[in-house]
Amino acid sequence: MSKHMYSTANLTDKELKEQGNRLFSLRKYEEAINCYSKAIIKNPDVPHYFTNRALCYLKLARWEQACTDCRRALDMDSNLVKGHFFLGQALLETENYDESIKHLMRASDLAKEQKLNFGDDIAAQLRAARKKRFSIQEEKRIAQEIDLLTYLTKLIKRDKETQIEDVKNQGFENELEEDKIREIEEKCDSHLNELNSLFMKVDEKRRKREVPDYLCGKISFEILQEPVITPSGITYDKKDLEEHLQRVGHFDPVTRVKLTQDQLIPNFAMKEVVDAFLAENEWALDY
Repeated sequence: MSKHMYSTANLTDKELKEQGNRLFSLRKYEEAINCYSKAIIKNPDVPHYFTNRALCYLKLARWEQACTDCRRALDMDSNLVKGHFFLGQALLETENYDESIKHLMRASDLAKEQKLNFGDDIAAQLRAARKKRFSIQEEKRIAQEIDLLTYLTKLIKRDKETQIEDVKNQGFENELEEDKIREIEEKCDSHLNELNSLFMKVDEKRRKREVPDYLCGKISFEILQEPVITPSGITYDKKDLEEHLQRVGHFDPVTRVKLTQDQLIPNFAMKEVVDAFLAENEWALDY
């Protein structure tokens, strides 16, 4: 590439943006950032310059800088799909899952309203954010259950010690005292075994707490309620897809192939799979 392409002294902000785009396509992200930054200096009122730079920051794993640029872009245009999309990605990487999901959902809604095609990109990020958030919630639940098990175990043992002390203070004959103490200890051991068994069953159920992606719709990202399949071979939830056809347009949301409501075919096989999964995992309704 010739050196003059990198000369930016006399370029307009739009020319700087175009040069940044070319550098981005060559994966020269630092150089692209330099061009977008100069474009912003010349014209700081164009939100797309900030989202372009934010995408470079995402590629370089500079999450906080990506967040800052996206927020600046959204301050200028709150309906900017890429602003919400890129911000959602950066927030996901910084483990701000609730806010990430909020912005990714907004990006998804705006993309539908503006009839923009992001394929499965936004949906994939949203599924990832929800999975991460669910995982964190599971870790908290596990920690709480461990604390509860520890607390209940201590109570049972303390109660055993109290009962044994009472028996000793009542002045029974040695043989009778030993029998009563043995009875108390056996009862305590039984309670502890039952308690541990109960928590082990809970733990076993919890290990299965993950909803496979193929059971979730590609529009709402919720578990499929009434799955239908399109001629493109993609399964959606009927309600979500009908709303898409009415509000956005008569095309497949992912493939963009022309699609009408009478082409939708119930996916009975998927419905059986979903129903079987929910029968064994009622918690998944809150996933």
